[in-house]
Amino acid sequence: MQFKEQSKKKAVTFSYDDGVTQDIGLISLLNKYGLKCTFNLNSGLLGGRGVLHREGKPVSHYKIHKEDVRHIYEGHEIAVHTLTHPNLTALDDLEIIRQVEEDRLNLSELAGYEVTGMAYPCGGVNNDERVAHIIKENTGVKYSRTIKSTESFAVQDNLYRFDPTVFHLNFDKMMELGRRFVETPADKPQLFYIWGHSYELDFESDYRTRLEEFFKLISNRDDIFYGTNKEVLL
Repeated sequence: MQFKEQSKKKAVTFSYDDGVTQDIGLISLLNKYGLKCTFNLNSGLLGGRGVLHREGKPVSHYKIHKEDVRHIYEGHEIAVHTLTHPNLTALDDLEIIRQVEEDRLNLSELAGYEVTGMAYPCGGVNNDERVAHIIKENTGVKYSRTIKSTESFAVQDNLYRFDPTVFHLNFDKMMELGRRFVETPADKPQLFYIWGHSYELDFESDYRTRLEEFFKLISNRDDIFYGTNKEVLL
């Protein structure tokens, strides 16, 4: 792996799922610190309005409207999250292809460029070798993120089952890893990959503040490349 800025051995990237309206505030915060993110959208659910009940409280789960996609995510990357957010491991081959490729094509039209990235939808076991092979051989997707945190900065070979470093609400671990990442010189490529959902920042009043503390720690380092998933993986 060689990052877009070839002189830098370390890179940081973010990945957020579902295309919810809380992305707008998150993007403002990312932009404040010069950080780049990939946002994984379900084109078949855009404009939908829902409420999730998490940690004993209702949380808004309103989706971005399709006509707003391009300007909201400008400067970041738009990527596939399937049309309607099913667990792909439970689907037959043709439905996997339809869910992924139709979403990719819809999002490419909305974004104004070819979408090539992806994150698997659903929790638990949301991917396997069969699904990854089908996507690789039958769609225009070039990489896809899992939800299995490695707590490692090591470069991975399998781009179709790419594991992130840490989940963004695991604040203590994320900060611990962040301090190690910025303080330790790198003699080979290292990638710090953070993932989550922006609506999760509404779970507690201090979550956004805690995430911003991490942004302050990890940003504005001369030896780190800040890129979207595509920029650091491809």
